[in-house]
Amino acid sequence: MAFLNSIESVVTIILMIALGFILRQRGWFADSFAGNISRLITNIALPASIFVSVLKFLTRDKLVSLSGGLVYAFLSFAISYLVAYILAYVFKVRPGRKGTFINVVVNANTIFIGLPLNVALFGNQALSYFLVYYVMNTISTWAIGALIIANDSPDKGQKAFNWKKLLPAPLVGFLVALVFLLLAIPVPDFATSTLTYVGNLVTPLSLIYIGIVLADAGLKSIHLDKDTVVALVGRFIFAPAVMLTLLVFAGGFLGHLPHLEAQTLAVQAATPALAVLPILANEANGDVKYATNVVTTSTILFVVIVPVVNTIATMLFK
Repeated sequence: MAFLNSIESVVTIILMIALGFILRQRGWFADSFAGNISRLITNIALPASIFVSVLKFLTRDKLVSLSGGLVYAFLSFAISYLVAYILAYVFKVRPGRKGTFINVVVNANTIFIGLPLNVALFGNQALSYFLVYYVMNTISTWAIGALIIANDSPDKGQKAFNWKKLLPAPLVGFLVALVFLLLAIPVPDFATSTLTYVGNLVTPLSLIYIGIVLADAGLKSIHLDKDTVVALVGRFIFAPAVMLTLLVFAGGFLGHLPHLEAQTLAVQAATPALAVLPILANEANGDVKYATNVVTTSTILFVVIVPVVNTIATMLFK
């Protein structure tokens, strides 16, 4: 039953991605449209959605209880970085690709795939659990992952890292919501309604954006070389395996999480590679074609992997 439910949820996501793919191929969207959507989601719609979700689904007591999930997420990312470096060393991933390779294994596409997937599978009641993974993933991406890509650059004249990226708009929305929650600041009904409507744009626009990206990348350009295959194995097998292992065997001393939170963390660990990797690779003069290929391939393969991971998580955490 869990597998069928996962399939149904993923089919819904596939159809919306396909809509963006088809409309882009038919010329409905200008070349700048994907970038416009990305900015709208990241800077406006997602912060609004997170702000409303925090105030709707979190309480002060529940906020304290989420700290356990942060510990699991932190340990999962730390172990995944170790695994990624070992894989890069063993399989001799060359400079220019190594930073992208490590990021593929460790960091997930929580905004454009993770959030709509989580809502489709578990509903809005799991949004607070999603935020746990999102916060850790954001910190990991911009505090560690982006620096790894920059330092992997063959260009010694690379640009300095922009520390402002450590506080992207979605994370700011989360932090502002925490202030309102902890200080019990009332939010007028009209403001809540407006933010809710704007926040509801996230899921459909995110999936349409992925479809446009896939159309621009071109499915015919996908190829499976050694570095791509190993990175995908790390993303879809090692990363969720690390999270599942921690959730099952570390509960004795870290404390067991609610089953819905455990499922959320497991599924988020199996989402595709970051959509921004080609951009980061380009800024560092790295292998942009490799970054584009691995992001495109992982975005397609996740529709097969997620139902399997969700089924395993459902069986383990009842």
